[in-house]
Amino acid sequence: MQTTFKIGDKAVYPAHGVGEVTAIENREISGQQQTFYILRILDNGMKIMIPTNNVRQVGLREVISKDKVDKVFRILREKDLSVDTTTWNRRYREYMEKIKTGSVFEVAEVLRDLYLLKSDKDLSFCELKLLDTARGLLIKELAVAKNCDEEEVEREFKKIFRC
Repeated sequence: MQTTFKIGDKAVYPAHGVGEVTAIENREISGQQQTFYILRILDNGMKIMIPTNNVRQVGLREVISKDKVDKVFRILREKDLSVDTTTWNRRYREYMEKIKTGSVFEVAEVLRDLYLLKSDKDLSFCELKLLDTARGLLIKELAVAKNCDEEEVEREFKKIFRC
């Protein structure tokens, strides 16, 4: 797993999605020199400073490889699951924890589970927001991984979830 990035590299920051390393800067913090990656999140332009020595702790990682995209789509296509029947706020907390891991496969599970749940009953406002977040995170990363436009990934999702 790569933990060093260079300017122009794409990287995934958990819960925020795909970003581009726009700079590598040295700054003095509390009297100590530190090196930071400056990451610009592609979806909203937010800039994040990540100490290079904290990359693993914060979960910054490479965009998945093209060969792992199929595994994500296999997870999304799994339909023989019993969807959790706990309260919406408990589900929300569990799904949020999965998204915070930064694992594209966990995000795919959240998206799949929420779509399956949505076909059975109305989702809470928070769950709808989470569905949208998971969808956006996956669309962006899969589009970058497949080197295609986001609309192509969106069409795949529509086929899978028939929406």
